[in-house]
Amino acid sequence: MKTSSSSERSKGNGITTTSTEAHPSYTGKPTQDPQPSSSSSTSSFRTFASLKDADFRLFWAASMAQMAGMNMQMMVRTWYMYFLTERATMVGAVSLASALPMLFLSPIGGIIADRIQKRHMLTAGQAASGALGLAIAVAVQTEIITPTYLLVAAVIQGTIMGLMMPSRQAIIPEIVGRDRLMNAISLNMAGQNINRLVAPAVAGILIEQIGVASVYFTLTGLFFIAVFFTLFLHTKSFSSPSPKGAWSDLKEGVIYIRQNKTILGILTLALISAVLSMPLHFLLPVFTEEILQVGAQELGFLWSALGLGAIFGSLGVASLGNRNRGMMMLVFTLGLGIALVAFSSSTWYTVSLFLMIPVGLGHAGRMALSNALTQAYTDDEHRGRVMSVYMMEFGVMSIATFGAAALAEIIGIQLAIGGMAALMVFVVIFYVAFVPRIRRLS
Repeated sequence: MKTSSSSERSKGNGITTTSTEAHPSYTGKPTQDPQPSSSSSTSSFRTFASLKDADFRLFWAASMAQMAGMNMQMMVRTWYMYFLTERATMVGAVSLASALPMLFLSPIGGIIADRIQKRHMLTAGQAASGALGLAIAVAVQTEIITPTYLLVAAVIQGTIMGLMMPSRQAIIPEIVGRDRLMNAISLNMAGQNINRLVAPAVAGILIEQIGVASVYFTLTGLFFIAVFFTLFLHTKSFSSPSPKGAWSDLKEGVIYIRQNKTILGILTLALISAVLSMPLHFLLPVFTEEILQVGAQELGFLWSALGLGAIFGSLGVASLGNRNRGMMMLVFTLGLGIALVAFSSSTWYTVSLFLMIPVGLGHAGRMALSNALTQAYTDDEHRGRVMSVYMMEFGVMSIATFGAAALAEIIGIQLAIGGMAALMVFVVIFYVAFVPRIRRLS
């Protein structure tokens, strides 16, 4: 059901907001950037405001289970590939295998998200992920697992993610509305980061105490728990599907992003930041083995420290109002770059463990604010397609991981990670100095 046609001026801040129904067809001409709805009151942005909504609680619980499974999968897949091959490039290859389908299928996932009930896509994706996890668990348990199995599984998982994740991002405004959008996104990210704190540590302990198969059996169960919660989810709104063809929808989405300078600027910064900062997440097994010289359990604790910092970042963003969000996004991104430079220079495990906290804080703040600003400045009609481009950063960052892994084998893992982080610092300085549109966003 589409929102009714209306145009109103918010008296509190002088921003004009116009619903998508007022423009039933997109002409392709340059238009003003869509403006975010103003908050009805500052209480809407209190830290846990969105959890008052029963449907958001269901979504949050499903996300908790799903992201726990995904975090365990990410940790065990990269660790196990390095264990089987002892080659950094193979860790990069398994990330690349997941990235390519995610990169190319995310736009298709965005078109699907704008055409069908998004919770159906979530249910299907979670169930498929659970089935894949079970297949790998059996392969490990029966000792037929090989690096090729992990590569094929990564391709399948990347396909699932590419089709499902745009719906997962775009469904949030349909659950809570625009007024609590940033709060809901931040709380959702806080849940993900709680999982970053707990899930990798649990996975590391399971690997050392029971075995790799136990991790895959556990994450299988988590994905099906997510299915259970999603089945009871209801949304408060749903935009009717476009009568146009899929290619026309895709082309329209590209034109919309290209002509909306605000969204284009946010997406560009998000993409660059992901490419330069996220490879560390995938290459941590290499860093811990070659530089810190510790095992799987200590690797899990590093992931948990990352999650702890990310929780602080997410909850901090959840408490923010609508003011100065663009500048705050730049500040979090700058802090992330500086923290990564420091981490890459460390050779002591204890120091590295503590440095992962500001890395997590910067990462979570950057992602929460870029996500919230992208959705706030996108109209309902194009949200699925715009968020599919946003989700492509996860595919691109895995391709960047492959490049970073190859670079690490030439110049060393510390120089590779530190050099990319330093470049990200310069990118943020450029945005602050020469892209005022972004730093002035509220």
